[in-house]
Amino acid sequence: MIYRAFGADDALARARRLKAIAVERGLILLIGADAALAAACAAHGVHLPEARIDQAPALRGAHPDWILTAAAHSLTAAEEAAGASCDAALVSTVFASDSPSAGAPMRAAAFAALVQAAPLPVYALGGVTIRTAPDLSGSGAQGFAMVEGMVEAVRT
Repeated sequence: MIYRAFGADDALARARRLKAIAVERGLILLIGADAALAAACAAHGVHLPEARIDQAPALRGAHPDWILTAAAHSLTAAEEAAGASCDAALVSTVFASDSPSAGAPMRAAAFAALVQAAPLPVYALGGVTIRTAPDLSGSGAQGFAMVEGMVEAVRT
């Protein structure tokens, strides 16, 4: 799970609840772009936006046991994440998405090519749903990250 608090007043309380859920269910909790919140709730690590990949080496030095992931919108960004000691990249946008931050979709074939060339594990993000996920079979992705797809899965 990745919790992006976006400065919410109740971020620490929510993060602590999510950490308890993660522990109970054997999941991993990463905090989006907020190392102080990650430390305060004893999260498993931090997820960095692509523009902050350069913070990974300092985070790795301060918290060598943390899992560090980064958003990547290209092979170059995935390579940068690997060079900055990130453990994995969440590559987007794979399929068309309603997210306001979604870019043009790369589609399954281009995503698979990026995964094969990337020097670290890659997760698919952006438009991944129970309908689109099968198109990524054989891509080499470590897994999927989704928001809209989880809502869809719960409703079916």
